[in-house]
Order: sequence, then structure tokens, then C-alpha cells
Amino acid sequence: MAIPVASNPEEPVSANTDTSLILKSLPHPVLVIEEDGVASYVNDAAEVFFGVGASVLTRHGLQEFVPFSSPLLLLIEQAREKSASFSEYGIDLGTPRNGGNRLVDVQVSLMAQGRTGILVMFQERTMARQIDRQVSHRNAVRSLSAMAAILAHEIKNPLSGIRGAAQLVEASVSAEDRVLTSLIRDESDRICRLVDNMQEFSNNRPIECVPVNIHSVLEHVKQIAINGFASDIKINLAYDPSLPPVPGDRDQLIQVFLNLLKNAAEAADLASGAGLVVISTAFRPGVRLTVPGVSARTNLPLEIRIEDNGPGVPPDLLPHLFDPFVTTKKSGMGLGLALVAKIIGDHGGIVECESKPGRTIFKVLMPLHKDAQNSSETIK
Repeated sequence: MAIPVASNPEEPVSANTDTSLILKSLPHPVLVIEEDGVASYVNDAAEVFFGVGASVLTRHGLQEFVPFSSPLLLLIEQAREKSASFSEYGIDLGTPRNGGNRLVDVQVSLMAQGRTGILVMFQERTMARQIDRQVSHRNAVRSLSAMAAILAHEIKNPLSGIRGAAQLVEASVSAEDRVLTSLIRDESDRICRLVDNMQEFSNNRPIECVPVNIHSVLEHVKQIAINGFASDIKINLAYDPSLPPVPGDRDQLIQVFLNLLKNAAEAADLASGAGLVVISTAFRPGVRLTVPGVSARTNLPLEIRIEDNGPGVPPDLLPHLFDPFVTTKKSGMGLGLALVAKIIGDHGGIVECESKPGRTIFKVLMPLHKDAQNSSETIK
């Protein structure tokens, strides 16, 4: 069906506006499913979600594009049998075709005016979860920043006195007692290191953003990895060579991706068979969020992913992974990922983790540098 285009782009939507034009404009997938299970209509967002065109979606049954025995199919049948509307939240429509792990909230209802078919609309929950988690992460980091400043002032000075006293006592005690004075010194040093690590969070100086080639950062990090902690891990690259620069501090971005790559390499090393890490970049237009701390909506089209084939993150830890002192490592302090979240947040981006056994992905979404953004807007 042809879609009329308004002669005036600012003309208000009227009751006579073609409904297909409205549906095509929705950012959420919309389908009309007939009795044979085949879609008679899909909008643009549905094509993007399922990764195939309308011509394919309208020739094959919906069951071919969703997981086997998906609750979505049951909801459609219930709506048809009971002539009622139904909603369900948190349905996973992830398949190998669309990347897996795609949680959506679904609404199904009968078509109006006696028309056949069931109207299906769903909203992906990923972005909402990202925003909620980023708010939680930032609140936790702010609390840690205040605590770090207090610790630095109130703890490090007394610790220096304790360590110095232990050194003086060590010169006048027996060899057996020197074990205890050595323990005092070692533990004092360990607490000082912990406080030093936490002081990273109290650095609230604004970042001097310059255009940074993210591939140059990733290559630098990869070279460090393959010559050190990831020497036995296979690292595959999947770069988008056309990616524009990101605004940021090169050294801080190196710190972020070195941390993420080290975590991925350590996890992959636990995998059965060969450990594998994949570093990829992509341009994702249309990703637009209201980032906490920023009044205007922010475009975050630059995506950097670090994926490993390790055992995955325990589900109970996943929502709190970027909180301070949360870690899956026996000897870890749980500050690395919290610092990653802080640095990426300071750069105006977000970081998120998706994990299941055999596949963990850390995804960083970043804004364009202003020069690249202005150039992009000019082209549009």
C-alpha cells in the first residue's frame, strides 16, 4: 500500500492521516498476525528487530522468527480465542538471527472494526534497563567518591604512624615477634593500596575531551594484552573502519578497555577448549538516551563490544556488576568495573553487560565528537 507523504513536513497529524504512516513512524515493532500465523503487516521497527525485510516476514509464519514454544505465540492464540487483549512483560525473543537475549514487553489485541488479525506490539527493555542501571551505578560511585575522600584524610595518616611504629619496634624484638611486626607493615600497606585505588573515584575534574581514534586505543590495549595477560588467548577483531572519533581522554579510555579486556581474557581462560575474545566496533544510528547528569537527550551511536567465551557472570551478580566491591574474582576488590562505569559516564556514555554461559559481552556506547556530530547533521 502506497504511503502518502505530506507536502508540508510540519503539517499536524489529522484524523485522515494514513494509519500505516503512523505505524511506520513508531520506534516499537508492530505486526498484524493472521489466523495462519503469518504477518499481513509489519512496520519498519519490526524489520529491524527481526533482521529481515517485510517481504520475508509476510511470507513465513511468526514461529520461524521467535524461539521455539515462545510465550508470544500463546498470547496471540489466547487473544484470538477469548477476543481480549493481553500483556506480558519480560519475554525473551532472542534468537541467533537477532543476536539473542532480547527481552521485550508485549501487548496483543484484536484488530478494530471487525478486521481479522491480531495486533502485536512490543517494546524492548534493554535501553530502559541500561538507564536504570546507569543511575544506580552513578549513585554508587558518588557515594564511593565521598567515602574515598574521607578515607584518604582520616585513615592514611594514622596508618603511616602505625607502620612507622612497627618498623621501630621490629629493631628491638626477637625473630619470632618480627613476624608480627612484618604482618602489621604488610597489612598497613595493603590498606593504603586500597585507599589509593578508591581515591580514583574522588577525581571529579572535568575531562579535557579531544577527538580520539577508538581503534588506535583498542590496538594499543590489544598489544599490551597479547604480550602479557592474554598471551594464550585468541583475540579476534571486527572493526568498522568508518567509525568517527570519540570525544575523550585517551589515557582514561585505555584504562577502561584494558580493564575490560583483562577481565575477558581471564574469563576466557576458564573456558573449555581455546579461550576466545572478540573486540568489535560498530556505528548504531538511532541510539538516543537521556543520560543521567545531562539535560539534553544524547546520541550514543558508537558501540564498542568486548566478548568472551567464558563461563559467564552469575545471574544474581549481573545487575550489580558495576557496583563497588562486587566481583566474581576470589582475589579481586570489585573496584575495576565500578571505575570503568565512572570513566565512561564521565565521557557521556554508558556501559552494559550481557551474559550467559559461554558468552559474555561488555558493550560501551559512546557519543560522537562534536566536529563529527556537526558533520553528520550537515549531511542529513
